Amino acid sequence: MSARKPLQPLVAIVGATGTGKSQLAVELALRFNGEIINGDAMQLYEGLPVITNKVTTEECKGVPHHLLGCIGLEEPTWTVGRFVNKALGIIDEIRSRGRLPILVGGTHYYTQSLLFRESLADDDDKDADFLNSEERDQKWPIMQESTEVILEKLKEVDPVMADRWHPKDRRKIQRSLEIWLKTGKTASQTYEEQQQIRNGQAPGEGDESTTNIDGLRCPTLLLWVHCDPDTLRTRLDARVDVMVRNGLLDEVKSLHTFLQQQNNNGQQVDRSRGIWVSIGYKEFEEYQSAVESGSKSDKRLEELKEAAIERTKAATRQYAKRQVRWIRIKLIHALRSQGAGDSMFVLDGSDLGSWHQDVEVQALELAQVFLAGEAMLDPATLSDVSALLLEPKREYDMSQRRDLWERRVCEPCNTVLVTESDWNQHIKSKGHKFALRSAQQRNFINSANNQGTG
Repeated sequence: MSARKPLQPLVAIVGATGTGKSQLAVELALRFNGEIINGDAMQLYEGLPVITNKVTTEECKGVPHHLLGCIGLEEPTWTVGRFVNKALGIIDEIRSRGRLPILVGGTHYYTQSLLFRESLADDDDKDADFLNSEERDQKWPIMQESTEVILEKLKEVDPVMADRWHPKDRRKIQRSLEIWLKTGKTASQTYEEQQQIRNGQAPGEGDESTTNIDGLRCPTLLLWVHCDPDTLRTRLDARVDVMVRNGLLDEVKSLHTFLQQQNNNGQQVDRSRGIWVSIGYKEFEEYQSAVESGSKSDKRLEELKEAAIERTKAATRQYAKRQVRWIRIKLIHALRSQGAGDSMFVLDGSDLGSWHQDVEVQALELAQVFLAGEAMLDPATLSDVSALLLEPKREYDMSQRRDLWERRVCEPCNTVLVTESDWNQHIKSKGHKFALRSAQQRNFINSANNQGTG
């Protein structure tokens, strides 16, 4: 049987920060006449090349890059809907030039939403296709009320979702209520209908329907650049040190100055989103304020700077873990549910000395086969690491299994758990045991005091 080249192919590169995704994208673009679409939310912002870790002009090697440094610092983070619409338009333009679109970036909910025709609205997404906070509050004044008031309204209209969230998780409570305010449907109903669509059912159909369509928008080769966690930790710490040497503090200062200008001009700045939550800025706010005040000794300033550097390193490591978790829990399940689990290949970039062979050469070979329309090998056979990582970390994506939500509140820890497994794991944790002992001690002291005054 002759090979059949895929129509409108797309290559997408995912992976944790610091694994070499951008470098691989450039090499693929050079080999296969490609253009690159940025899929990193922070790299959409203009300037700040150090904080946002943008590729340099030299690193681009003449390859066209799109959606890179294209929005102002005052703008909120793009919604998923806005990103997908813009990216799809650019992909069409790239194809019209007879070139290969290559999507690369660490904001994986952008990537996943673009890959699938019917991308599930996920209650864990930070930036779904909704209004910014100022527009939202003007349209629906209840969203400015206390978290308790908003939660009571959510309990009234969508008790299923209200019961899922921690009473103090304002963002998620607002998000669920906003879905109802905007669409007239509850969030729980919306997720259920979208899940049915993804499973090949019409909304309202029962579980009898077993039809499952491939929900990818187009033939896609997914390349996951992976790095051993311990190796990546060392690599990321070193990268932060390089960022400091390359002008990170200057960019923090410029952002701080921009913030002051906005405030002086009467512009309200929502520092809970947008460029203000980028790793490398918020960790240095205390240090920058101390520098400007001139009230701290040189020794104290150095201490504040070192503490900020350590916070930046810790935040970067945590971000990398979240990126991998998204791939293993959400993306892999989404691919498997659509019969596209064999579209993603793991490339082990742990050893920088053999990165060219282990990552670049393998990626080029895979892309060659994919673009030629030839039979692809089983992704799990690429390496031992591939077989391990492509096995889902969980049996299901919890956000899409409403039937398993069972809200429990741990009063000593002030924590809400929504699955039996999460609850069992929590009560075995050191944090829970410590909180429980502390609560018991407080109760004992209070009881003794009450007896003493009785």
